[in-house]
Amino acid sequence: MFLSADLLDRIHSRADEVDKNNVFPDEDLKELKDAGYLTAYVPKEYGGGGLTTEEICVEQTRLAQAAPSTALAINMHQIIVGLGRHLVANGVDSGKQILEGAMAGDVFAFGISEPGNDLVLFGSISEARPDGEGGYSFHGLKVFTSLSPVWTKLMTFARDDTGEDGPHSVFAILNREDGGFTIKDDWDTLGMRGTQSNSTLLEGAHAPADQILQRVEPGPSYEPVIFGIFSYFEVFLAATYLGIGNRAIEVAAEKVKTRKSVLHQDVYANDPDIRWRLASAALRMNSATAEVTLIARDLDEGRDRGDLWYPQLSAAKNAASEASLHAVEQAIRSCGGSSYSNSNELSRLYRDVLAGLFQPSDQESLHSSWANVVLGPTS
Repeated sequence: MFLSADLLDRIHSRADEVDKNNVFPDEDLKELKDAGYLTAYVPKEYGGGGLTTEEICVEQTRLAQAAPSTALAINMHQIIVGLGRHLVANGVDSGKQILEGAMAGDVFAFGISEPGNDLVLFGSISEARPDGEGGYSFHGLKVFTSLSPVWTKLMTFARDDTGEDGPHSVFAILNREDGGFTIKDDWDTLGMRGTQSNSTLLEGAHAPADQILQRVEPGPSYEPVIFGIFSYFEVFLAATYLGIGNRAIEVAAEKVKTRKSVLHQDVYANDPDIRWRLASAALRMNSATAEVTLIARDLDEGRDRGDLWYPQLSAAKNAASEASLHAVEQAIRSCGGSSYSNSNELSRLYRDVLAGLFQPSDQESLHSSWANVVLGPTS
């Protein structure tokens, strides 16, 4: 394992205070940096740890068991490192700046989502204005920008309508020090509070030509920048949510071994209904873990899933988030009314796991894509 048990214990000990105070976990980030976790996924030829996608998934799950919001925040950095790897592996040299930046100490944030835009990655409502020299300025509002207090570089995209070849999505890396944006103080949410995913208003933030990753047609495709973002977003998000479900089962298992029924004069761990609940949770988590592990392995090995890549990546993310939601619910039911208190870890896990309902791909998108797999597109 890459992250030590002692480090995870320290991160876990701070999770409640981070949530309670709605602040970014600065100490967690420092310790994760010192441990080399922000460069662990960078290939060895660039000086990084060279962990595989499957191995990073394992670490993300372990980190989320300790502190879900810390894991989800760091997850965004790892996604962009994955994008850099994917671009370089597919002959797109612009990805080198991501890998080199991570090694130089940069923290990458994810600036894709926009309010009211259900196209998400497949089309922006923000504007990319060409500067005439191969670069662009970016204008528009991005939401759920995790790592807002600490990122040094922001990966974002917007729409360029100026070309004779039609509309294109322009993906770029923005430098924090160059300005041209305002970060709003608007992260006051039900859960995942430590991510500090404040909205970011792009007000002409500029990326010169050498910071443009790719300019591609909107929509789902196997263009390296599109598939790279989608695939690593889905698989790392899935791995992160697995940690919440695993932790909920751990907490519940500990509790029911000491929680005693007055009626039956026995601990709840011996109650067949409670045993069934927690077994149900573990079974769902077991299946979701297998699904995420396999798809991460296939990404590492470059397996060809053809047109099933997108729906199966979406399915893996949804399997993990739904299994974890089920696990948390069963854990709460097993532990009884005490879990309703804000002082109970299960209360926080419940609020955190709900974020998985909103992050792409959501249930509607998932079922639409699988209806096309089974039935073909609507006529």
